[in-house]
Amino acid sequence: MSSRRTFIFGAGGVMVSHLAASKALSANDRLRIAVIGANGRGRDHIRGIMNQPDAEVVCLCDPDQQILDRRVAEFEKAYGKKVHTETDLRKVYDNKDIDAVTIATPNHWHSLAAIWACQAGKDVYVEKPGSHNVYEGRKMVEAAHKYKRIVQHGVQLRSSEAIREAVSLLRSGVIGDVYMARGLVFRWRPSIGNKQPEPVPAGLNYDLWTGPAQQEPFSRRFVHYNWHWTWNYGNGDVGNQGIHETDLCMWGLGVNTLPAKITSMGGKFTFDDDKQTPEVQTSLYHYPDQKKMIQFEVRHWCTNNEDGVGVGNIFYGDKGYMIVNGYDTFQVFLGQKKEKGPGRKAGGDHYANWIKAVRSRNVEDQNGPVETAHLSSALAHLGNISFRLGRVLTFDPIKERFMGDKEADTMLTRNYRKPYVVPEKV
Repeated sequence: MSSRRTFIFGAGGVMVSHLAASKALSANDRLRIAVIGANGRGRDHIRGIMNQPDAEVVCLCDPDQQILDRRVAEFEKAYGKKVHTETDLRKVYDNKDIDAVTIATPNHWHSLAAIWACQAGKDVYVEKPGSHNVYEGRKMVEAAHKYKRIVQHGVQLRSSEAIREAVSLLRSGVIGDVYMARGLVFRWRPSIGNKQPEPVPAGLNYDLWTGPAQQEPFSRRFVHYNWHWTWNYGNGDVGNQGIHETDLCMWGLGVNTLPAKITSMGGKFTFDDDKQTPEVQTSLYHYPDQKKMIQFEVRHWCTNNEDGVGVGNIFYGDKGYMIVNGYDTFQVFLGQKKEKGPGRKAGGDHYANWIKAVRSRNVEDQNGPVETAHLSSALAHLGNISFRLGRVLTFDPIKERFMGDKEADTMLTRNYRKPYVVPEKV
């Protein structure tokens, strides 16, 4: 089998890329997929893949044996078959019978798990955010290109028929010249309390769970869900739910680089708990050369929606505005009187789109290609860096470095813990 990337011109004269498959597949073969990270989003990955007519989950991988045992029992009950298990994702990558993986680990594992999968010849579906920091997201893009892998980012709204129509309408000028996008994440996030370190529970490989992060004494304050609110593992809500919205902000505005000016402010105002990330956060991202701006706001507790939007996006143009509510609904309002324009509600299947691209080896078939994983995640990371440093930052979107700010540059990456290191050369 050739590993050479070849190019042809597709419909409309657009150059498309055909990537080498890890092994030859006939039209009747089912893709054999492993789900890495069987808690939280991993459960949706299992259901999503098992709903596909030409794919199946053949392996579940998680460093917590108790979670694996629960998922195996649920899998057998739901699908009437047993499933292979592993606690170490490296053993999954060594298995030549596995064609592709989905990654639903905590954020700090996403990029490295995807890079290792690419190096092992596996195609990848990686949960949002695609990265825990800017550096590793770029390395994930490089790995996907070098090893000719289909890497899909888990931003499901990109496969929504309604949202794809909404972006097309923005491109056609439905609200005129679009100059600003606003992302909203108003989610009910209660106190997580205060939890002290304790012994590692039986069945959990805590070294593997920690992976590339710096190891802290085990605590229930971050294992298994609340790692979202600890900088060592998560990125706050702008880097959690917010990645769907940062991605749509960039997509709808038509910007395909990171911004030149970033500022962010917020804090913890309600709970004296173990969360390190802000409960309330407002970030501004400025593209002065393109005369565009992104605003992003996180509110965590008692709050109002905005034009009915609690989680979603608002786009502003010189003829009106568009609201995008959740993953599958949009509505246009025009002029001073806010007269209703086009609107629609319709979903889509992001897993099916990924599998289509895996089979065709054509990145143009992807709705959420690897570049979106890097850029939408990096946008959140840049806001968090500004928030943590407490100042306005100037950024070079070509070099992906800050301008004259060595302290900020150190926050573009992390101190990786061996052997779980994202390499400079992938």
